[in-house]
Amino acid sequence: MCILAIQYQLVEDSPILIAANREEFYDRPSTSPSIQSGKPRILCGIDQQAGGTWLGVNQNGMFVGVSNRPRLRPPIAARSRGVLCRELLRCTSSRQALDLAQEELSSGKYDGANYVIADQESAWAVHGGEELNVVELDQGLSIIANGDVNDPRDERVQLAYRLLTLQTLDSPVKFLAVASKVFARSPSLPNRPTMVVRGKERGTVSSTLIALGRKPRDAIYQFANGAPDQAKYEDYSPMLRDILSRGLREARARAKTAAS
Repeated sequence: MCILAIQYQLVEDSPILIAANREEFYDRPSTSPSIQSGKPRILCGIDQQAGGTWLGVNQNGMFVGVSNRPRLRPPIAARSRGVLCRELLRCTSSRQALDLAQEELSSGKYDGANYVIADQESAWAVHGGEELNVVELDQGLSIIANGDVNDPRDERVQLAYRLLTLQTLDSPVKFLAVASKVFARSPSLPNRPTMVVRGKERGTVSSTLIALGRKPRDAIYQFANGAPDQAKYEDYSPMLRDILSRGLREARARAKTAAS
C-alpha cells in the first residue's frame, strides 16, 4: 500500500508538485533521503532490505515513485520493485525512464507495481499488473494508490482527490500546505478511507512533499520519518537544490561544448 498525488503543469513556476505516503512493514528498515553517488545524482531514501527506493528525484529534475499493486500470479523469485525505481532514476528523461519501465515490467520478473514518472516535458503512470498499461498524465491532479490512476473504485484515492480540489492550489506553498494536512489525515471511524494507515504489522511509515520548480533555488523536499499525523516534516530542500544546480551546470557545459 502507498498513495501518491501529483499536480502536473498547473503552476507555471512549479510544474511538478508531489505528496506521497509510504506504507510498509514497521520492522523493514530504511534510511532518510540522502544524495546517492553516481550519475546522475539522485536524492532518495533507501530501503535497507532490498537496496531500492520508493521515490526520488534526480539532478535532471525527474521524479519517479512506485506503489505496490495486486497481481494474481506474481513470479516466484520476484525482482525488487524498489530497485527498478532506483534504476529508473538513473535515466536522463521521463521518456527514457518510461521505455526502461515498459521493458522491465514486460519481462515478468516483478510483482505488481505502479510507477509514476515525471519531468517538465512529460508525465506517465505505468500500471504493471496482470497486463502492462501506460497512461500519459494530463495537466492537473492525478492520484494513484494500488489500482489505476484516479481509480473511481478506490475510496482513499477519491477522498484525497476531493480534499485536494476543495480550493485552487495555484502555488507550491499552497499545494504543500494543503497536502501536508490531507496526507496527515488520521484514522477515524472503522472501515472509512483515511490517508494515514495503521495496522498491526504495517502501515504508514513516512510521508514526502516535493515541489520541482523551473529554477533549482525554488525546489522543495520535505520528509516525515513516520506517519505525518505524528512525525514532523523535516526540510531536505538544500540537498535537492544542490543536485538540481549540479544538473543545470552540467547541461550548460554540454550545450557549450556542442556549440563550440
